[in-house]
Amino acid sequence: MIGAMLALATLLGQVGAAQAAQPEPWQTYFQEAASEVMHGIVDLHDLLLVIITGITVLVMALLLYVILRFRRSANPVPSKTSHNTLIEVIWTLLPVLILVAIAIPSFKLLYLQDKVHEADLTIKATGSQWYWSYEYPDHDGIAFDSLMLTDEEAAAAGEPRLLATDTRVVVPVGKVVRVLVTASDVLHAWAVPAFGVKIDAVPGRLNETWFRAEREGIYYGQCSELCGIRHAFMPIAVEVVSEERFAAWLEEAKEQYAMKDATKLKLAAAQQR
Repeated sequence: MIGAMLALATLLGQVGAAQAAQPEPWQTYFQEAASEVMHGIVDLHDLLLVIITGITVLVMALLLYVILRFRRSANPVPSKTSHNTLIEVIWTLLPVLILVAIAIPSFKLLYLQDKVHEADLTIKATGSQWYWSYEYPDHDGIAFDSLMLTDEEAAAAGEPRLLATDTRVVVPVGKVVRVLVTASDVLHAWAVPAFGVKIDAVPGRLNETWFRAEREGIYYGQCSELCGIRHAFMPIAVEVVSEERFAAWLEEAKEQYAMKDATKLKLAAAQQR
């Protein structure tokens, strides 16, 4: 079974596709952005880094000034100043301006994340202990489970350990993909860092997010909500391909999963006899 699903994933040379985004050893920054939302997250992060660095430097400079300027040896007679109107106006207005500078891009990014554009493709992801199940509602008959490859299988396929799956989600490049997310048992979370996507999978509830991948390749994510003993072993693998390759994959997948469904029906009928 694993071999058949791996064969489907290698259709049209897909295994040779670039591993576009995955965690790297000693990585301290984001994975390379591959969507509009992720670019916005990186830009906001960089803006906040500049702001908090400036605040830290300013506060440290003021502390040093006060320590040196108003130390006992420099001021044998203490100042009896009770207040300073200019300073009070500055320390009231400056934080307000800083918060406004943060709020504007923050709200723009939140709106961008929440607004699901008209989708070119819809995918449903269902979290279970401990794997993901996927359906393509726009294309009847395409539904599959995605399980993590063992260390031996990943090594044999040249795939990253703890991130590779036996079946990948396949989507076309440059198209809006709507992702419907739910769970069958406990809380999970569907997250792909390079797309800036992280959304809870809640039993009995259907959450919605979206992404538009900018370039082809394989993008990895993981369940990001503690869901049990094997929480760390339910990765997500999304393969972004050209429209032509996606159309070819759809035709192959319809046949592949139709055959699997037919086999399941035969087995169920045999068990009832």
